[in-house]
Amino acid sequence: MRKLESCCTDISQVRKALEGGAVRVELCEDLSCGGVTPSREFISEAVKLASGKMKVNVLVRLRAGDFVYSASEVAKMCVQIEECKKLGADGVVIGALTSEGDIDLAAVTAMKYAAEGLSTTFHRAFDECRDPFTAMEQIIDLGFDRILTSGQAPTAPEGAQLLAELVRKADGRIIIMPGCGVRNENLDSLAEATKAEEFHSSKFFE
Repeated sequence: MRKLESCCTDISQVRKALEGGAVRVELCEDLSCGGVTPSREFISEAVKLASGKMKVNVLVRLRAGDFVYSASEVAKMCVQIEECKKLGADGVVIGALTSEGDIDLAAVTAMKYAAEGLSTTFHRAFDECRDPFTAMEQIIDLGFDRILTSGQAPTAPEGAQLLAELVRKADGRIIIMPGCGVRNENLDSLAEATKAEEFHSSKFFE
């Protein structure tokens, strides 16, 4: 069964996603830079609106720019993760890389520990990894539920070949969720090409 996750930057979008049948929303702010952590008020309001009828995940990203973080930045994101938990979010969307383009295992392990009890998605930092298959295995070993990715291409339709290979190699051990450039009009063809079952977009319920 195909599942849709809606990227939402305000409460009206959360309402449309709920009415449209999304299984989950990802809350963020400043989508123009790829998104950053939203306000506590937005998270709280979305959780109340979803009220158990739809899952609420929260992007935890301290700033725009690269995904290479200092120890102090990782500590701040761990605090944000704890706040998401207290506000009733169902999951968080997190990730960090080394300057060489590998998963920053120390940083991600710390964030994963802070997220204990929450669903975890590794965000599109994955698309900047130098070896996506090694990265996927590490993310699986860390216990993540899914990876949000465009297949290391500008859009998911352009990355369909790698997405299909990731889905095949994941073999049910983790969810590969195509995102970026996903629209209602290309959803069927993308699903057929990749065999993915979950999809992410800010455009499903416009």
